[in-house]
Amino acid sequence: MIKKIFKLLIISNLFVLAGSAEQKIMLDDLDIISSPLPLPYDGLEYSSNDLNEFIFNAITKDKQPIIIFGANWCPDCRIFSATMNIPKIKSYIDENFEVLYVDVKRYEINMSLMEEYGIEPAEGIPRLLVFDLDKKLINSANTTEWRTARDRTSQEIFNFFQDININ
Repeated sequence: MIKKIFKLLIISNLFVLAGSAEQKIMLDDLDIISSPLPLPYDGLEYSSNDLNEFIFNAITKDKQPIIIFGANWCPDCRIFSATMNIPKIKSYIDENFEVLYVDVKRYEINMSLMEEYGIEPAEGIPRLLVFDLDKKLINSANTTEWRTARDRTSQEIFNFFQDININ
C-alpha cells in the first residue's frame, strides 16, 4: 500500500514538473513599452551571403536566428521592436535568439532576399523569419503574422517568442 502511494506521488510530481515546464513567463504592470519607439532599421542593403553568414554565426552561438524585414516608417515594425525591448522580453530574446533587422525602406531594397527562403516578397511588414539550429525556416506559413502588431498585446508578442524557442 505504501509503495503504491509513493509511486502515485512520484508520478503526480512528474506531471506537475512537466506542466510547469510548459508555462509561459508572464509580463506584469511594470513591463511596458518605453518611448520614443525605437528606429532599428539602418537602411543597409544586404546580400544573401550576408543573411547566410548571420544565420551561421547565430547558430554557432547556439541561438536561433531571427530576421525581421521592416522599416522605420512602419508603426507595426516600431511597436514590435519596442515590445522586444521591454527588459523582461529583451533578456529572454538575448538569451535565446540573435536578431537581424533588415530595412526594406518603401519596399525598395532587400525585398528579393525573402525569396531566398521561399517567402513571396509582398508588401506588409514586419515580416519575421525564424530559423531552427539546422538553418530551417520554421515559420514559413506565418511570416506576416505581425503586420498588425499594434493590435496585439505585449504578452502575445512575448508568447510568440516563447513558443518558437526550440532550446
